[in-house]
Amino acid sequence: MELQLDLNKRYSYADYLTWFDDKRRELIDGFIKMMTPAPSIKHQTLSFNLSRLFGNYLHKKKCKAFYAPSDVRFPNEENKYDDNRTFTVVQPDIYVVCDLSKLDDKGCNGAPDMIIEIVSPKNSKRDVKEKFELYEKYGVREYWIVNPNDENVTVFVLDENNKYKFVSMYAGDDKIPVNIFNGDLLIDLTEVFEE
Repeated sequence: MELQLDLNKRYSYADYLTWFDDKRRELIDGFIKMMTPAPSIKHQTLSFNLSRLFGNYLHKKKCKAFYAPSDVRFPNEENKYDDNRTFTVVQPDIYVVCDLSKLDDKGCNGAPDMIIEIVSPKNSKRDVKEKFELYEKYGVREYWIVNPNDENVTVFVLDENNKYKFVSMYAGDDKIPVNIFNGDLLIDLTEVFEE
């Protein structure tokens, strides 16, 4: 039996946890945003390459990297542990958490330190506009938007006013310094975009 959900209704994270089917969804302020059923092979390859590079660097360090599907909840501070009053949950392609107290069996409860989204033609507007604004609002310190077709990465970091500042667009054989690690980790794009 197919699950019937009203896309005009506002749902909580507690509701989201009851949806047992094969559809991928996110909640933005309680409203369902459908995700593509399965990313392309190129998308998967980029996600794997990035996850491997971050995973290798973070091995035996205090920060942890996770990849989709994994839930990141953005609760209001006063409702931090109330699933019935949490209305935003996303599944970024990759995220990094350094405050491990934000992790639980359900994923990440609060803003990760870094999020990477790999855009596809069907979700580019959401990643470039909606999620940009969402991640800025909740204080994700660093946000990367990876464009598989153009083989580039756009990097933003929060400034002292908690607004995203454009750092640079990287392409070709550039090496991207990861700002949350003060540039100690450099991501070589030739390794990211290799097939």
